[in-house]
Amino acid sequence: MFFSSACALSLGIGAVFAFFGLWPVLPAAGLEMLLLGWALHESLARRHQSQTLTITDSDVSVELRERLSRREVVFQRHWAQVRLVCPASRLHPSRLTIESHGRRCEVGGFLTEEERRGLALRLRRLIGRVNESPPLAVGH
Repeated sequence: MFFSSACALSLGIGAVFAFFGLWPVLPAAGLEMLLLGWALHESLARRHQSQTLTITDSDVSVELRERLSRREVVFQRHWAQVRLVCPASRLHPSRLTIESHGRRCEVGGFLTEEERRGLALRLRRLIGRVNESPPLAVGH
């Protein structure tokens, strides 16, 4: 509904400008609609992506789901490390990973910087450092 209304409005405005001799506005309006359509398609495709983290006394499990695929990465909690890698510039987001024995899994790539930092703190409390497995609180 929104997409068709936006298309009609943008192309309608472009048609008015074209009628008054400003025809270059019409192709620009069409290009704008193509870009909006692509962005909407990408957004709708990503709604099927999810990450589920499960932390037990012995393991840290990350389940990655996309539209038709499912992958699970399991780390031994005792050896797992949580790393938040801050970028060199503010133009790029930080990366939050869980690592162990040369394997790495990025989590929270779709979160804001503040949410990613909060998740990193919480995971560090739950997972601990290498050779450290803090007790898990019951009910969390």
